[in-house]
Amino acid sequence: MAVLVLLSALLPQTMLLADRGYDADWIRELARQPGAWANIPPKRNRKDSMCFSPHLYRARNLIERSFIKIKRRWVATRYDKLAANYLAFMKLTSIRIWLRANESTP
Repeated sequence: MAVLVLLSALLPQTMLLADRGYDADWIRELARQPGAWANIPPKRNRKDSMCFSPHLYRARNLIERSFIKIKRRWVATRYDKLAANYLAFMKLTSIRIWLRANESTP
């Protein structure tokens, strides 16, 4: 499972922002083990209430829009056979977007 790989890389005192589809007790527990905090909106059918901050959850929108921008402009279709090549291209594209956004103009 990809979720297990991603959660194993969490560092202490980090925040996991995820959508409602990841609201599961075992995901929250995996995030809690290294000392991270999961800010996931609870599903509507959840019996017990969970600590959730809608204000912090809004930061997830920035990440979603970044992925949409990358896919729309540069990585519309994944042609690479190796995940490492795809990840490298995603990193290069992210750096390019960051440099464009932060370049100084006289």
